[in-house]
Amino acid sequence: MNAPARVEYETLADLLRKLGGIPLERVRLHPPPGTARDQDVVEAEAHENRLFELIDGTLVEKAMGFRESLLAVALSGCLRTFVKANKLGVVTGSDGMMRLFPGMIRIPDVAFISWGRLPNGKVPSEPVPNIVPDLAVEVLSESNTPEEMARKRREYFDAGVKAVWEFDLNARAATIFLPDGSVRKVASQEVLRGEPVLPGFSVTMAELFAELDNQG
Repeated sequence: MNAPARVEYETLADLLRKLGGIPLERVRLHPPPGTARDQDVVEAEAHENRLFELIDGTLVEKAMGFRESLLAVALSGCLRTFVKANKLGVVTGSDGMMRLFPGMIRIPDVAFISWGRLPNGKVPSEPVPNIVPDLAVEVLSESNTPEEMARKRREYFDAGVKAVWEFDLNARAATIFLPDGSVRKVASQEVLRGEPVLPGFSVTMAELFAELDNQG
């Protein structure tokens, strides 16, 4: 795969606008913005145990917290049970790095990839495979901005993702985005359904968010 062209920025403000107005502390300056490559993502995870997405040659730390992780694990468990029982593909978690385009690495909090989208129908061995998921799930964190998420959705859909689910912990709700521009809200007392990507899958929002209320 060819290396992407170097991306240059006039000012830090230009860079932040391109990234969706995210906090500066999530933007790594080494290597300098615009010069980072796939290997930098792999090395940061291997040597620092930190997850970075690669965006326009810039390492951007993945926003994730304890409660966000709890919800992502709860959802991934439900999805995996359904996907495995129906032999549909695989489900990845919040460290599943994927190269959507040359020089563009994203890490959904949860993702479903059908067998037909896996190289030769097999789980790849490389740390950052060229894979576009059928479904990408994002659990919103405090530092995620609307502009950042809008850009991420555009990239997912441009790559061929069939649906994006975004979860809001504060509202205990989800928003379903589809490539045709349609948007559907799923409130806290409603049922989350898998159509059109995973027809037949369903889970109540109350069941998912109950993970956040567990007590010993």
